[in-house]
Amino acid sequence: MTYPIVYALARNCVASPLNVRTESDSDADAELEAMIGQAGFVLQNLIGTAIKRKKDSYSIFGGGRRLARVHALIEKGQLPEDFCVPVMVMPDAKNAIELSLAENQKLPMTAADECTAFKNMIEKEGKTPAQVAARFGKTERFVLGRVRLADLHETIFEALRKGDITLEVAKAYGSTSDTVRQARVFEQYQDSYYGDDVYTIRRELASGSYRGGDPKALLVGREAYLEAGGRIDSDLFSDSASENWIDGDILDRLVEEKLAVEAEALRQREGFAEIRALPTTRVSYIELDGLSPVRGEIPPPTAEDEARCAEIEAEMTIIGEAANESDDGITDDDEQRYRDLESELREIQNRPPVLSDDQKASALAFVVLGEDGQPRVHHQVYRTPEAMSETDDSDDDRDDAAPGGASGKPAISQRLADELATMKAELLRVHVASDPRFALDLGTFVMVDAAQRRYGASDLASELRADAAPSRVIGFESGTTAAEEWAKLEAGLDRSWIDPDAGVTGRYDAFCALGEEARAAWLGWAIARTIHAVPAKTTGSDFVDHLGCKLGIDVAAWWRPTAKNYFKRLTKTTILDLFAEIGGSELGQRYGASKKDLLASSAEQLFAGNIIVEADVKEKALAWLPDAMRFEHPVAALANDDADLEPADAAEITFDDEAVGDGDEDEPIADAA
Repeated sequence: MTYPIVYALARNCVASPLNVRTESDSDADAELEAMIGQAGFVLQNLIGTAIKRKKDSYSIFGGGRRLARVHALIEKGQLPEDFCVPVMVMPDAKNAIELSLAENQKLPMTAADECTAFKNMIEKEGKTPAQVAARFGKTERFVLGRVRLADLHETIFEALRKGDITLEVAKAYGSTSDTVRQARVFEQYQDSYYGDDVYTIRRELASGSYRGGDPKALLVGREAYLEAGGRIDSDLFSDSASENWIDGDILDRLVEEKLAVEAEALRQREGFAEIRALPTTRVSYIELDGLSPVRGEIPPPTAEDEARCAEIEAEMTIIGEAANESDDGITDDDEQRYRDLESELREIQNRPPVLSDDQKASALAFVVLGEDGQPRVHHQVYRTPEAMSETDDSDDDRDDAAPGGASGKPAISQRLADELATMKAELLRVHVASDPRFALDLGTFVMVDAAQRRYGASDLASELRADAAPSRVIGFESGTTAAEEWAKLEAGLDRSWIDPDAGVTGRYDAFCALGEEARAAWLGWAIARTIHAVPAKTTGSDFVDHLGCKLGIDVAAWWRPTAKNYFKRLTKTTILDLFAEIGGSELGQRYGASKKDLLASSAEQLFAGNIIVEADVKEKALAWLPDAMRFEHPVAALANDDADLEPADAAEITFDDEAVGDGDEDEPIADAA
């Protein structure tokens, strides 16, 4: 059955509340509005019924979005006031709703079809990307991106058309215009686990090339790279920092040339015996192997430095004391001021060592790239191999003299020396991994030895660290039992092995000679100091709570709320609510007339069990804790609603073979009394 289509004034049409589409999308609405405004007419008719007693007026059941966009364009003056829309007039609401429902069962155009359509409009109809973008309410960048995808290798584009790969995967392949490389990578990964991993695809496509934001690219510069014949594969799906610089060999050559010039200028200016330019952002351990660091002298502080340090420390003390005395803690301005003072003090106290001219004359320095692409001198300089051989009288008699030295043995290339060092490290690693007890001693020593130093610890030949977690609160000293116990624990550590003059090997042997209990204490200290202070309900808090539950920590036995650490920071109403929670409304009313300071002090006494109240009230008060101080792991709580966590029994940690278990049982940790 056919129904008449009339052209009605848009202002005489209203959307029916029975329209089957109730949700929309702002981006899609903007695109539709742009299409109607560009075309100047509504391509598809609306569906509606005549409104009784209103001549030439219609209630719209299908096409409400189109009508709303037309009304918006009229209001903006982009369409005339007498603009008409085509309306298919239905005899009744029932038929209108059914047809509207059928109309909305549409299959959206696939991304592949959209790519092809945009490309055909540009190539066959002669339209510009800007015109296509305006026609469909898209950005010009969006249209160019779709056209770029239309030029993918035919096997990849066909996979997109069939739905074998997603649009995001297709975009990853579109990060390069080299269709041969696209096809190679697609063939390599299409049936693998990484077939839909866009990061792997992009990385493989970029192999042998660089991104525009790479330090090497930043050093050379876009213009110099292009002048040298380098090519850039513009990526429409990213910005200039992530565009592909295809000719990696050209960029590498330009980097080496520029770094060589910078290194020679630096050598002449600073007086170093040798400069090695590395086109990397860091100096690898392999580069440092066999080199001995040159230790400069730390200059004594000037009278001005000492005076300024005293001023800074005095001001920091004032800020910290004010923060402790205030009910609201430290202000944002004071916190920023404290951080600035802390940074200034650290800069004055940690003065860099200064090398003498004689030291520089026999020193080797490295020039590396910063993340911003600027060349910079590595913070540590080293004795040149020549200087080391001259000062070591025993070199002539050693069988393992450095390549090309005075041992009389044939010199070997640096590449061979690096390969031998790599194989030697592999040999050491497999033996350490096969001896857990040895590994435990070694790992503990590396962590604690590095933690005792002010400067670098590259001579440890390891990346293992146990840096102290940063403080979240400026000038805060809790004064809790746990803080006192930590101070006692640190004071009780056996430091007999720490001798700066013994060298790293001497300290290591001395550490291993300590008793098992002493070494275990250092291990516990090293691991524990890394734990961050994590507020409840933030990232990491679940794991912190889980650890507390596994250790069976009795928080109430270690920490009690006081006026200073808790109650003065609450409102009076909140404190009274806590009284009522513990002892009922009568207890809350008893203290209702108290002033804030007196109420906070009374709360401290109540929750310390020092106020005479009923036995059950006292028991509840002594057990009460703020939620933020509880170790409650949500998963464990749900899974063990009826289970009680038993505190861990006191036990010693040993380094014997039995301590290396298979992970099926929890090892008990000694709990502080």
